[in-house]
Amino acid sequence: MKRRAFITMLSGAAAAWPLAARAQQAERMRRIVVLSGIAHDQEAEARIASFLKGLAELGWLEGRNVRVEVRWAAGDAERARTYAAEVLGFGPDVILANSTTVVAALQRETRTVPIVFVLGLDPVESGFVSGLARPGGNMTGFTTFEPEMGGKWLEVLKEIAPRVLRVGVMFNPQTQPFHATFLRSIEAAAPLFAVEPITAPVHSAAEIEQAMATLGRNAGGCFIVLPDIFTSANVDVILAWSARHSLPTLYPFPFFARKGGLVSYGIDLTDLFRRSASYVDRILRGTKPGELPVQTPNKFELVVNLKTAKALGLEVPPTLLARADEVIE
Repeated sequence: MKRRAFITMLSGAAAAWPLAARAQQAERMRRIVVLSGIAHDQEAEARIASFLKGLAELGWLEGRNVRVEVRWAAGDAERARTYAAEVLGFGPDVILANSTTVVAALQRETRTVPIVFVLGLDPVESGFVSGLARPGGNMTGFTTFEPEMGGKWLEVLKEIAPRVLRVGVMFNPQTQPFHATFLRSIEAAAPLFAVEPITAPVHSAAEIEQAMATLGRNAGGCFIVLPDIFTSANVDVILAWSARHSLPTLYPFPFFARKGGLVSYGIDLTDLFRRSASYVDRILRGTKPGELPVQTPNKFELVVNLKTAKALGLEVPPTLLARADEVIE
């Protein structure tokens, strides 16, 4: 081979190396970990499926250029801490974290691994980010509720069950550390609706039963279930005892009403998991989490279960049905 031809070939190969390297890097397998606060059930599967669909729409396909590991804390704060330490050993490129308890557990373990969260209240107040517009640090994500939700919950509950007098507010203080924010909102609005709010902290299925039995002994009792990974994990228990004691109950997420709850007012988490894929995508492509603004909810869904209303002897007013995003018959 002549010297000039050899140099030309070598130069062409050298020019091609960066392109080949970039192509290889673009297709290298990325690792995503999902640490969910709820139990591994049908609702959880729907959320993960929605997230994977969102990723696929953005070009991230399971088994081709991304691997997704999932762990379920099932409403258990200690399990969340255990899994938070475990998943970091996987060497994730990004973590999708659901619930305040899970995010707090991850924060204790890392300040560098990118985290996209889906959680209930203000992440600034929780100490997860420095600001909503520019979070800074290694976290950003989506919030699911506003602190003023308490007044809206009471309005809906009083409209669907006008004879209620006492409202039990159910939550687990270990897995909903910011319950006081919701309680203040409910207590501030209670006089407008002539109801007495009653704090009902629960830590087990037995305590759920006891709380509902106590409030159900006299007429006029009802419940508001706060957004909480514990209450989500124990949805079937709550539904069973609210039916047993004929307690009108308002729930924070649509899946409660779809499973048999009377009424829900809150954001659709399945859709939010799909939307969270957009932030995971941007981080995988080089954007820093601290540069992505935290997104707050802009639409809440009202779901009414007419079958449950009939079982409780309640007649849902047409005005409420007209406002409902979904009516289950």
